Amino acid sequence: MWKYIVRRIISGLAVLLGVSVLTFSLTFFTPGDPARTILRKQMGGRSPSQAAIERFREANGLNDSIPVQYVNWVTDVMQGDLGASYHSETAVTTLIGQNLMPTVELAVAGLAVALVVAIPTGVISAVHKGGRLDYGSQVLALLGLSMPNFWLGYLLMLVFAVQLGVLPTHGFGTFGHLVLPAVTLGTGMAAVITRLLRSSMLEVLDEEYIQTARSKGLKERIVVYKHTLRNALIPVITIVGLQFGYLLNGAVIIEMVFQRPGLGSLLIDAIFARNYPVVQGLVLIVAVVFVVTNLLVDITYRYVDPRISLGGGGE
Repeated sequence: MWKYIVRRIISGLAVLLGVSVLTFSLTFFTPGDPARTILRKQMGGRSPSQAAIERFREANGLNDSIPVQYVNWVTDVMQGDLGASYHSETAVTTLIGQNLMPTVELAVAGLAVALVVAIPTGVISAVHKGGRLDYGSQVLALLGLSMPNFWLGYLLMLVFAVQLGVLPTHGFGTFGHLVLPAVTLGTGMAAVITRLLRSSMLEVLDEEYIQTARSKGLKERIVVYKHTLRNALIPVITIVGLQFGYLLNGAVIIEMVFQRPGLGSLLIDAIFARNYPVVQGLVLIVAVVFVVTNLLVDITYRYVDPRISLGGGGE
């Protein structure tokens, strides 16, 4: 298994290299001069002089060619330096550290909501195939997939914050501030997991060893939760691992809707301000999360089902 992990790490590094090249190139090909944009904002909207623009570009290495800037940036990244913000001159790692926990908290809470809703719903839907519970769960899953999360967020705010007044509309710091964003973020993922778990459960329930377990007189609860659910979770683990990375991306919109601090708000502000070091650092961090999550998902396979051999059978 260690050989497989090493191979995955090497391939992950290649992915990160490709992401860094693409991100670095796109940021510099976007319209607008970051020096002019940032200096104008610092001067309260007044146009900066050409001399000030040149000083800014020289100080931040923007006069170098794009390949030279990229090599310098990669060299710094390999030393743990993601650069500094053009605006505040604060290290990008410091900005990410200051905004990381609110986003992680939201992503974990959204994942928890999704699992708490999806696992029992998917199991009940599969066990009662063709019944009212099955149809009801499928309708709810379809609604969850169909609704844009920003629209759902505003709807939840209208009902629970404006009309009922039981939860806050925006902010950060208490459990009440987390409820609506977590439900909004987790609803779409819950719908995906519910449909996938239902299909996986139905497939496993038709296996011969399940019929054998039932013929031996085992209680239905043991057959469903001990024998069926464990084997049906394998494809679910994949989607949960991948969706956790997407939850971080989805947090960008949710943080804007509920006016929460976090990486999403930091990224949006950096994009509009042409704050390239912050944008590049955040995209790289998200890419690292995807690579690490995929690796952890593959390793988890082995513990859920020891019959699975990582790396095509060789360890």
